[in-house]
Amino acid sequence: MVYLIDIPPDATIGIKELSAFQGVSETYLSKIFGKLTKAGIVSSVPGVKGGYRLAKPPEDISFWDVVEAVEGTTPIFQCKNIKNNSYLCRDEDYLACTMASPCVINLAMLEAEESMRNVLRNKSLIWLNEELDRVLTPQSRKDTREFFANSNNA
Repeated sequence: MVYLIDIPPDATIGIKELSAFQGVSETYLSKIFGKLTKAGIVSSVPGVKGGYRLAKPPEDISFWDVVEAVEGTTPIFQCKNIKNNSYLCRDEDYLACTMASPCVINLAMLEAEESMRNVLRNKSLIWLNEELDRVLTPQSRKDTREFFANSNNA
């Protein structure tokens, strides 16, 4: 996503270029970018010179927007409700036992997940771009930008 920040407004970056640069399959990236397009994070331009560009400003795209678009809204932790199989809940008052004690592990995991979401909501693509400028060498950033500028689409 961060590579899409620096391209001119009328340019795009193709899956082929992104795939080559990242060393991941075109099929995998196509599926990811299909989800990102559906979520309105990127827009696709069809055709030989087509590709992808950001659909909104990078400061308006959070890490959570991207994660949710790709992974969906299902909670990461899936409680299997094993407490209901516990020896403690096998007496004649089974319903009262299961209703009286929520799964503490599930509650903790949901709380942790909400904390993670909040952190990711507060990190935008523009933040990432600025961090990369800070931690990578200027030559590395220049080489990356030139790679995409010299691609067929940009």
